[in-house]
Order: sequence, then C-alpha cells, then structure tokens
Amino acid sequence: MNYLATVVQAVPGDDFTVYAYFSDGTVRLADIKPLIAKGGVFAQLADPSFFRERLTVMNDAVAWDVSGSRDPYTCIDLDPCQMYDSACPVADPLDI
Repeated sequence: MNYLATVVQAVPGDDFTVYAYFSDGTVRLADIKPLIAKGGVFAQLADPSFFRERLTVMNDAVAWDVSGSRDPYTCIDLDPCQMYDSACPVADPLDI
C-alpha cells in the first residue's frame, strides 16, 4: 500500500521556503520561489508578510489562507503528494 501524503504542520523557512511536516513523521523542505516566479495565483506569495502570516495547513496540504477566513475553497494549497515526492527530506528545524 502506498502512503497517502498528508501535511499536519507547515512552518515558514528563510527565503520563501516551507518546512512541511507529514503524518508519517517526516519533514520536507520546499522552495516556493519557482511557483512565485510563475505568477498568477502564486504572485501574492511574493509578499513576505503574506507568505509568513497566511501560511497554514488546509485540505491536508501546505496552504495560504487568502481570504483570512480559513475557507478551504479560497486558499492556495499545494498538492501534498507532489510535495512529498519532490521536496527535500530534512531534520526537524524545531527539534532542539
């Protein structure tokens, strides 16, 4: 049986990166700059305040709460399976 990736926590990193914590206990670091460069819906992530303050988990995925109302239909969410497969596994940055 294949693992169905689900994100349980998202923490902003430096320089438009995100630490995604998955339900299997792994942590993966994703660079979001390539998405921002595509523009469109991702353009608003270029604002550092928006990027850091609106980052959350919605729909079992790393997401940004666009409306501020936690509406799962008005967020920017990233496919958790694709993030799991493409982001770099890293040690937990919060593990002190």
